Amino acid sequence: MPTNDSTHAPPTPPAGHAYARLTPDRVLDALASVGLWGDGRLDTLGSYENRVYQAALESPVDGHSQVVVKFYRPGRWSDAQIQEEHDFAAELVAAEVPVVAPLPLNGRTLHHFDGFAFAVSPRRGGRRPELDDFDVLEWIGRFLARLHSVGAARPFQHRPALDSQTFLHEPRDWLLAHEAIAPEVRSAWTRHCEEALTLIESHWLLQPQPLSADHRSLRLHGDCHPGNILWTPDGQPGAGPHFVDLDDARTGPAVQDLWMLLSGERAQRNQQLGALLDGYEQVRDFDRRELALVEPLRTLRLIHYSAWIARRWDDPTFPINFPWFGSRDYWQGQVDMLVEQIEDMQAPPLVA
Repeated sequence: MPTNDSTHAPPTPPAGHAYARLTPDRVLDALASVGLWGDGRLDTLGSYENRVYQAALESPVDGHSQVVVKFYRPGRWSDAQIQEEHDFAAELVAAEVPVVAPLPLNGRTLHHFDGFAFAVSPRRGGRRPELDDFDVLEWIGRFLARLHSVGAARPFQHRPALDSQTFLHEPRDWLLAHEAIAPEVRSAWTRHCEEALTLIESHWLLQPQPLSADHRSLRLHGDCHPGNILWTPDGQPGAGPHFVDLDDARTGPAVQDLWMLLSGERAQRNQQLGALLDGYEQVRDFDRRELALVEPLRTLRLIHYSAWIARRWDDPTFPINFPWFGSRDYWQGQVDMLVEQIEDMQAPPLVA
């Protein structure tokens, strides 16, 4: 999901909302519960899905004088699913793949305080990568191939797969059951959604239960947009890309971690894809058949995204940051985008 990289505090949730309990004192108390003592400096980092804070410590932990503490949205992931995220991050670190992983504190990375699951990570700076630079894209491609080599080593046991059931059937049914779609365009949206679903499920990797013996899904970052890559400039320690936020890690096709890095007209996206795969294939083979999944995956994200916002509307961060959501114009725009995606899914796939 998208992230907000600003450091201003989100609006205070209503008293009945779980996040209303996360006052600055509670955040510092949670840190103290795992043996970390903040010096009082606390910044709210932008995050729609979770609540994330940067805290300065009285005494460094593992050499870090500042840490990032992340409180998971209650009810979204089970402890087992969160732990799989942490274990995946630890595997990546052990393989020298540069990701920001939770710190083990008192022998654990997953902690609980006042009804919240939370984790503490080192603060790691960086800027968004220059994705119009093909050398940068090639570097990111090598990084992703290394990440996927680790991801392919074993499956997730608890985290869900990226498929039509979790990203289209379920969110579509939720939106219709909760009458979230503007009545004026509900029938058109539903009709085009069904047409898109038929095209999406023609791809065996996105069916709810893929039957092919050639099924090659693996553990993914899952939400690989530019905001989740931090870039350290060349010439500085740790130069190059490093990933943050494995919150959406799940099982799926490798191309899921590539397509969100593409933008612009088709010719430009082909060039960007070529640079990414030039780097990727220096490290790991890529199945070019997966390029046919780019537009189906984009369509799944489009539908899932609407349900994601609608389900969180009681969190005041959402009405403020998505004021256009839910209007007739918004849903007409979704219908128009579905029509475009149906056309794009029937066009030849990108080439690299």
